[in-house]
Amino acid sequence: MTLKKTIVKKPYAVKWEARARGKTIAWAYLYLIFQDRHHEPYGLMENVYVEKAHRNQGLGALLVRAVIEEAKKRKCYKLIATSKTKNTDAHRFYERFDLKKVGYEFRMDLKKSRPLQKD
Repeated sequence: MTLKKTIVKKPYAVKWEARARGKTIAWAYLYLIFQDRHHEPYGLMENVYVEKAHRNQGLGALLVRAVIEEAKKRKCYKLIATSKTKNTDAHRFYERFDLKKVGYEFRMDLKKSRPLQKD
């Protein structure tokens, strides 16, 4: 048996930013991922973030709705969102948009990397 390595350049991302007074205050990413099991891509909603001072004003919901609509527009067959196990607020938030808990995320941190935001 041999393994063949191929660099696939199909994945790409769409980013949304909310700005106020010339500063980015919220963002979200949709990664479109292609693979061999489906003709359509799947979407990964990642790094949905709202600065602390701007939370509970609907920005997160606006971003998530934009990601969902874009994933539908780009014919994704599923959309995945992740959050830390203990972040039950995020779980409830995503469930408001009909995202369901369906499994576990397994992760390996390959190097230390701290978020740029303090919270």
